[in-house]
Amino acid sequence: MWDKLKAQKAQAPKIVDLFQSSDRPNQFSISADGLHFDFAKTDITEDCWADLLGLAEAADLAKWRDAMFAGEKINVTENRAVLHTALRNLDGGAVYVDGQDVMPGVKDVLAKMAQFADAVRSGAFRGQGGAITDVVNIGIGGSDLGPVMATIALKPYADGPRTHFISNVDGADLADTLDGLNPETTLVLVASKTFTTQETMMNAESVRAWMAQSVQDPAAQFAAISTNLDATADFGIPADRVFDFEDWVGGRYSMWGPIGLSIMLAIGSNDFNAFLRGAQAMDQHFLTADLGENMPVALALVGIWHHQVHGYATRAVLPYEQRLLRFPAYLQQMEMESNGKSVTRDGQAVDQTVGPIVWGEPGTNGQHAFYQLIHQGKQVVPCEFMVGAEGHDPELEHHHKAILANCLAQSEALLLGRSYEVARDRMAAKGYEGTELEAHAMQRVFPGNRPSTTLIYAKLTPYVLGQIVALYEHRVFVEGVIMGINSYDQWGVELGKELANKLLPAVEAGADLNDVHPATRALIDRINASG
Repeated sequence: MWDKLKAQKAQAPKIVDLFQSSDRPNQFSISADGLHFDFAKTDITEDCWADLLGLAEAADLAKWRDAMFAGEKINVTENRAVLHTALRNLDGGAVYVDGQDVMPGVKDVLAKMAQFADAVRSGAFRGQGGAITDVVNIGIGGSDLGPVMATIALKPYADGPRTHFISNVDGADLADTLDGLNPETTLVLVASKTFTTQETMMNAESVRAWMAQSVQDPAAQFAAISTNLDATADFGIPADRVFDFEDWVGGRYSMWGPIGLSIMLAIGSNDFNAFLRGAQAMDQHFLTADLGENMPVALALVGIWHHQVHGYATRAVLPYEQRLLRFPAYLQQMEMESNGKSVTRDGQAVDQTVGPIVWGEPGTNGQHAFYQLIHQGKQVVPCEFMVGAEGHDPELEHHHKAILANCLAQSEALLLGRSYEVARDRMAAKGYEGTELEAHAMQRVFPGNRPSTTLIYAKLTPYVLGQIVALYEHRVFVEGVIMGINSYDQWGVELGKELANKLLPAVEAGADLNDVHPATRALIDRINASG
């Protein structure tokens, strides 16, 4: 099948020529519950699409999908289920892991979160100086990127305490975040499943020391998202302020549960439930829609066509929505940590790259940064545009119209480009002649024929954000299944963490460096000499 697809790629028509069929926008788009995904501006033909769907069928995608939702242990290297979907299964039935229905526990934790969030937001839970005005979430990776992204995205719904995030072990992150906060009215969330994550615990200790300068009992203003009750108790956090989650929830898929407590504190339990319901709706679409009309499947197959078949090394995620500022960074972890693998589920080497490099920025900022390369660079970068039909600020509606126009203009420019002849006529009309005319014309040629997709949603509400995040989660799953890899472990993260723990004592001046590699020892010597 791969050889057949690559042969079709070699004969792919120009994208613009495919629009000779007036029905192409309908044939190559999918709508589901208010979302519309358009992939017509790619060079996927009807035959290519049929073969891509054949690839999904050959990989037993439906079987793997059903196994994931049923709680089977599809994370084979860690012998775990993959059940972030259970965290938003508000209206579904039982979900079993090892013969036990996990849904009562999921709903109990969600109720506990809501009770605590409501107490904080109402002022019933108070700091030493009064009602909580600020929440500081300390985490890293999945314990940070998702909540950061979502709280920014849902700012119009944030009517609770201000939320802040500390993730980097660099002290500047902590110092800048705490600057201006009142420790007497600040609540601190420490998000670490094991309560041993080096960066998180170092930051937690430092924040506790900061708070202790003003607060008699700092731990009284701490809560934890962790499964290690002994460690949280040793830190001083009582069990009623510890929110745990199971090992079948991976970090980068965890903001639907207790890791999302900072989101709930910001927007309230009702809007948080709407966020969950949006994801649940996408889950149901993914479970029930035919593969050819299935939005996550289509998003994944377009990605495979561009990366595995065409060989395009990167994909740009371009939300034309300022509040989705951190969405590309969130997807970097979700996609590159999940599918950045070189071996299959059974430990065999894969014979091609699995995951592209994911990057992006919101429009229109990116237009004045990297779009030059996207339009005229030699490498092709598939672009994934996202835009809402409606904004949140009626008095600034003309700004939203400008965002819409820019988004549509960029995807059309990538499609059509500008020929040398058109560029030459334009420059001639400005009075250029001879070699100067030729030079100016060449600078203004755009090759076009560059692929893009567009995701349109009505308005960025909690429900819609839930839909979008779940859409991309399932896209990662589909790509992983087709490539035959386990998307839910992350062994590549471990080596650097192990070495960092080993090197921490070594960077202390005067430490014994005999066990440190000479390449690293030379750098430590240079650092110590510069300090």
